[in-house]
Amino acid sequence: MSRSPRVLGLMSGTSADGIDAALLELPGWPALGEAGAFPLLSGPAPRGRVVAHTFTPYAPELRAAVLAAMRAEAGTAELTTLHWWLGEALAQAAATLAPDADLIASHGQTVQHHPRPDAKRGWARPATLQLGEAAVIAAHCGTTVVADFRPADLAAGGVGAPLVPFADWALFAEPGVRRAVHNLGGISNLTYLPGADAAGVLAFDTGPANCLLDEVAALRGLACDRDGALAAAGEVHGPTLQGWLAHPELQQAPPKATGREVWSLSRLTVPPTLSVPDLAATATAFTAQTVADAYRRWVLPLGLDDLVVAGGGARNPVLMRALAARLPLPPRTFADVGWTAQGWTDATREAAAFAFLGYARAQGWANTLPQTTGARAAVCAGKLLDPGPRLERRP
Repeated sequence: MSRSPRVLGLMSGTSADGIDAALLELPGWPALGEAGAFPLLSGPAPRGRVVAHTFTPYAPELRAAVLAAMRAEAGTAELTTLHWWLGEALAQAAATLAPDADLIASHGQTVQHHPRPDAKRGWARPATLQLGEAAVIAAHCGTTVVADFRPADLAAGGVGAPLVPFADWALFAEPGVRRAVHNLGGISNLTYLPGADAAGVLAFDTGPANCLLDEVAALRGLACDRDGALAAAGEVHGPTLQGWLAHPELQQAPPKATGREVWSLSRLTVPPTLSVPDLAATATAFTAQTVADAYRRWVLPLGLDDLVVAGGGARNPVLMRALAARLPLPPRTFADVGWTAQGWTDATREAAAFAFLGYARAQGWANTLPQTTGARAAVCAGKLLDPGPRLERRP
């Protein structure tokens, strides 16, 4: 009996702190290269297991270069160099698990995402840019790579995000269960699964999550507000919170996607006298309120039985308590629902999701949900790159 397909997913999100590599095994799914239509969903969630995971932090100088590109401070020479530098970093992050993978799926690192034209900010047309040269990964790992997932959706009239909902539906949807899978990464986004019907899936970015909290923590020389300690030491500044909640993007109906280009402290009104703990408390309350408002407006009217939270924010007890206080049902982690037994954690979800998107692309299946991105039709997103002869790894 042939082995179940195994795909290695590589992901670095808007927090830009490093690369998650998740090896996804797909028992019961067709082997790579088998012809046929997308199979009917069956069995309990999850319909795949993460058999291995690694996290490779960015070197400080690489992270600084990524953040500079996100702030549009990098010129063409710097962007070109960064594209290949990230390719090398992705190849190194994949090296340990790649020998066990039939395929590698690399999301890369988003440095700019402009889903809609905005003349005032110099965005003449929809565009997106994920860096991390796939040819470097393929050459050094000797494995076929799928990369650059978002442009196909933009070309079809979508906003290029969120793409993970397709994998959420394929792996986590269950008949008769109205479930939301929520990611609290750099950006906060949700996938609403009304059951096994893909046509009813709703997904969108609700606003910022850890990106603002990380910026606040950086004011104290910290990478993040670990365990919400800064926020717990401060008080919410009401006028600042209300001012942020009036941001026009929060009123926009789905489908919608956002990023650091919108959500950074430099683009928000921050009183200069506000202490760092009070700013952390305000940013935490803001994130929780924007999530709760999104559910109240667009999800709860459809009915909700289960809310499962992943991402770094799931490890922030102050943020999780703030969410619980604002939502009609308690948010649960992957551990709470028992999915960690199959390797699913807040750290593996997105990398494994892109592993599944890469698997679907290699099978020739459409792997997007147009109602979640606003595209004219579903597309088979991702670019396939054959490795060719393997190169010797340079020291």
